[in-house]
Amino acid sequence: MQIDSLIIREVELNDLESLRQISIQTFTETFSEHNTESNMKEYITECLNTDKLKQELQTIGSSFYFALLGQQIIGYLKLNTAKAQTEHHSEDGFEIERIYVLKAFHGKQIGKILFEKAKSIALEKQYKTIWLGVWEKNTKAIAFYTRQGFTQFDHHLFKLGNDKQTDILMELKIN
Repeated sequence: MQIDSLIIREVELNDLESLRQISIQTFTETFSEHNTESNMKEYITECLNTDKLKQELQTIGSSFYFALLGQQIIGYLKLNTAKAQTEHHSEDGFEIERIYVLKAFHGKQIGKILFEKAKSIALEKQYKTIWLGVWEKNTKAIAFYTRQGFTQFDHHLFKLGNDKQTDILMELKIN
């Protein structure tokens, strides 16, 4: 299937099970190699369960988008604005909380397409900055965001099971 037939569409409440499945698969593919099985299982159980994802889908200021090739969901994007932001609350800030792509589609520009979708929404809504958190050990993601023009402005702790990890906070000024 051709990448040029990729469709980005907003996730709806009736997509909840598909969102849960892609969330678990992409999170596992991205982080299981560098984390213990018990910490991964605890995070997935607590943070990627149906009730938690339903709550996130229904939060005012949060939105999810699927990347689809035909009927196959190959990645997704989660955006937060206003009080839905996980931190760095700013009326002119726009958070990319998640960009995840199935490992089989890494290197095919899907992450960049999802990022461009986020950026176009931020520009359309006239936000001044886009910001995100990325695990300090995820060097591929840090390099990607740096190429897009993001710079580090802070850091925070991210708890994965019983492991306290450091996320680098990065931002991009767009207006």
